[in-house]
Amino acid sequence: MTDRPDAPAPQPRLHPGPIAIAFATAILLAAAWMWSNMLLLGFGAILIAIALRAGGTFLQQRTGVGIKTGVLLSALAAVLVIAGIVAWAGPAISDQFRQLIGSLPDAWEQVNAWLGDSSFGQFLERQVKDASTGGEASPSGLPSMFSYLTGTLTTVFGGVANLVLLVTVAIFLALDAGMYRGGALRLVPPSYRPRAGGIANELARALARWMGGQALDMVLVALVTGLGLWLLGVPLALVLGLIAGLTNIIPVVGPFLSGVPAVLFALTQGFDMAVYVALLFVVVQQVEGNLLMPLIQRFAADLPPALTVLAILAFGSLFGFAGIILATPLLLVGIILVKRIYVEDILGDRQDD
Repeated sequence: MTDRPDAPAPQPRLHPGPIAIAFATAILLAAAWMWSNMLLLGFGAILIAIALRAGGTFLQQRTGVGIKTGVLLSALAAVLVIAGIVAWAGPAISDQFRQLIGSLPDAWEQVNAWLGDSSFGQFLERQVKDASTGGEASPSGLPSMFSYLTGTLTTVFGGVANLVLLVTVAIFLALDAGMYRGGALRLVPPSYRPRAGGIANELARALARWMGGQALDMVLVALVTGLGLWLLGVPLALVLGLIAGLTNIIPVVGPFLSGVPAVLFALTQGFDMAVYVALLFVVVQQVEGNLLMPLIQRFAADLPPALTVLAILAFGSLFGFAGIILATPLLLVGIILVKRIYVEDILGDRQDD
């Protein structure tokens, strides 16, 4: 039997050579660096979308509503909860924030006075004066004030715009997660798609567990710290506890960021009060790091502390504050990808988890 003369000849598949692969990789890396802010924004939107999708799945299982309806109800519930908290505690928190900011100069003056009476403080003062010798005076006057106000307004409006964009993208991702996941998998060669789909599912589960564990940890730290400050008689216990909970999303560095303003404010109540507040933060962080976090990590994700610190330094130096906030989930994604793709698939070292 002969082939039909009018049958189209099969088209050969094009296989890119190593030079083309290296060139394409270089272009992708350069594009990722240029669009790093957009990629970080997209990663943050994926985290929120995973949380919304989990809420939608929960509502679907409990009430029988559609997954898209569940996602929208989850987003609405989150907005209502935040609005309720702002309406209930917003005035008190705002007033305490104003008191905290107003008290920081007095606290700093007390720190300067204490340092001025000590040999160590006098040494630091000499070093600062020597370092500033020969420097140009800072600009002052109306142009400087205008530049400062312009920069502040630009930062605020830019942050609000990014937040709105982040939430909008997250809702779209959560509503049609299957479509976006399928589109991403089509970029993978067909023979590897089942493996890529399994890794994508593992990443989603790991990030969901991390967010749940981190949220629980932040709430408990905020409650315990606020209660401890209230028992000590610190006036701004509510806002200081809130700061401690919010900054606890940053491992290692977060407790320092929340402890410093609390201790500075406590100095206005006396040196003994500052010592008690510092001890409270140390105790809370020891309990959180040695008891609470290991229990949470059994459910969520066990990340090596040394790699976590290095990830914070690396992503923070590359991408600024957004990199610090997203360093831990980015590290989690990196560990899973290296383990599944490089160690297991390339090296062939497969071990049971």
